[in-house]
Amino acid sequence: MTKKISSFLLLIFLVSGLISCKNELAPAAAQPINKNAIIDSTITAFQTTLLEQQIDSVFKKYDFNGSVAVFKDSLQLYRKENGYSDFKAKTKIDNNTVFAIGSVSKQFTAVLILLQMEQGKLNVTDKVSQYLKEFKLKEYENITIHQLLNHTSGLNMFGGKLMFRSGSDFFYSNDGFNALGKIVEIVSGKSFDENAQELFKKAGMTSSSTAAVFEGSDFASAYLGNGGNFAEVPHMPKRLAGKDIGTPAGGVLSTIDDLHQWNNALYGGKILKPETLKQFSSKSAERHHAILGTMGYGYGIMMNIGKPECYFHSGYVKGSPSLNIYYPQTRTSVIILSNIADEEKGKSSTFRPHTEVKKITDNLENTLLQLRSKHSLSLHSNREAESEQQ
Repeated sequence: MTKKISSFLLLIFLVSGLISCKNELAPAAAQPINKNAIIDSTITAFQTTLLEQQIDSVFKKYDFNGSVAVFKDSLQLYRKENGYSDFKAKTKIDNNTVFAIGSVSKQFTAVLILLQMEQGKLNVTDKVSQYLKEFKLKEYENITIHQLLNHTSGLNMFGGKLMFRSGSDFFYSNDGFNALGKIVEIVSGKSFDENAQELFKKAGMTSSSTAAVFEGSDFASAYLGNGGNFAEVPHMPKRLAGKDIGTPAGGVLSTIDDLHQWNNALYGGKILKPETLKQFSSKSAERHHAILGTMGYGYGIMMNIGKPECYFHSGYVKGSPSLNIYYPQTRTSVIILSNIADEEKGKSSTFRPHTEVKKITDNLENTLLQLRSKHSLSLHSNREAESEQQ
């Protein structure tokens, strides 16, 4: 990786030097060469080649059954599908395949809460007991919407003892997000499914659905085991809407293209007001993830601590590991969806392809930012030199 990056740095400087020479030799009447455009296209070509080499190796290493794509804005930099959406019928995964995305669903629930806040129907500082009678229990009565959104309420499973005093620590709670879904229903006067469908439409997501109302034919059945020895997870996707999972916590179904559309719409400011988006994506808690390590947590979204700046969330329901990543500085989406997991090997093994792809794209993001920084400094120096000559 380092050798490839060093070679590329040399290439960038050579391109810059050649362009400078051409500019000096060009006749006065000729159009100036757009150095930025040429260097940007060189960087994009490097990025595309590196992604293809390194992510292809992840597919090969793990015989990954699923889909991975990388986009910069609307430009597709990398995409690959491998394996089956239906192992029995040997139906191949393609661009239209709809996956269960597990806890990636939580960011949709968080945004639905924030949209209700923007309409003046609630505030994240409100106590949940103001909306849900189940939270009027003495131990739960001071839990706030904010604490459910960033998993600092102390709630584990509803009805059980709190893990800690609300607001003092982090504990991941699906029941907390299902409670948020009920609040959305109460203040909006519409079902969670209706609210979610309106949000999908607003974001331009044409193939996404909630588990209870899904009627499409492109759903990737979920499996446990491996390609040679597998068992289908029963009652999918309807089981995701049941009490064991819950739609607000993990019952959204989506595609590669729709999650790309979602990232662009959300972080591009088309869904939430700027101050609300900042609230959504600001670190308000810290999570120590067993697989992905230590990270910041906002409202249904995780974030890197340190460089590069990155928002992401993993998802897992039986047989369906997923990861949705967004790099705001380069407006890059990385989406990894699958429909089989060998639970006997543990979740750490299941998520190895996902974590390796994130490591690849984290490293590449840092490299690109360094390149752009050096290029900006070089342009600034050239302008200063030209100014002094004049």
